[in-house]
Amino acid sequence: MSAVPGRGAAFLRLFLLQGAWTYERMHGIGMAFAAEPLLRGAFGGDEPRRRAALARAAECFNCHPVLAGVALGASVRAEADGVPPEQIRRLKAALQGPLGALGDRFFWAGVVPALAAAGVILAALGLPLAGVVVLVLGYGVVRVRAQQWALEAGLAEGMGVSARLAGSWLPRWATAVAGPAAFVVGLAVPLAARALVGALPAPAHGVALGAFVAAALLVWRRPADCPPIRVALVGGALLLAALLLWPGGAA
Repeated sequence: MSAVPGRGAAFLRLFLLQGAWTYERMHGIGMAFAAEPLLRGAFGGDEPRRRAALARAAECFNCHPVLAGVALGASVRAEADGVPPEQIRRLKAALQGPLGALGDRFFWAGVVPALAAAGVILAALGLPLAGVVVLVLGYGVVRVRAQQWALEAGLAEGMGVSARLAGSWLPRWATAVAGPAAFVVGLAVPLAARALVGALPAPAHGVALGAFVAAALLVWRRPADCPPIRVALVGGALLLAALLLWPGGAA
């Protein structure tokens, strides 16, 4: 597949994946739009095969949009390798859940909250433009790199992409990024409050004690799907921020 043209066009079209989202096919139409340059290069003048593969690419599919390239590349590679259509459909169906879960954990519960909180911190410290740059540029770099990796992994592995996905950086980082993200969010909350109201409404030690007690209660009564380390990091960051940032609080 390395010699098949259309890779760059497919990569760029993946940025528009959600522009054609529908309740009936979800990301299916966008997947077909992104797959078309690759399928054109893979099948050349074999128009019946190209049209059939394009129709399959447009079938209902849903996952995290940044990681959709894994399924796109793998299905196009499988089409070019002559894999039976039903096996390709089963592969895409099997990838939906993992790609959705890993993408949500890595981006929506990790990268995006961390970068947004970092931007809030910079804005609260009097650097609003730097905060915007950190958020927009930071997310853009991560998004582009992850999308590039996803498409390359799919094209390289085809039907074996599940093993590549399981052994990649993504499952590890999807778990590891949550704790630091929670810590940064915890630091951003009191900073933003202080910037908005000038000072927090309670004495430093009272706020610190309240944050500690709240974190302890949340760890004890946490939802089943909320790791205690995440709650503890949020509480610890609030505690640290209250002690250090409150006027006279460190005295």
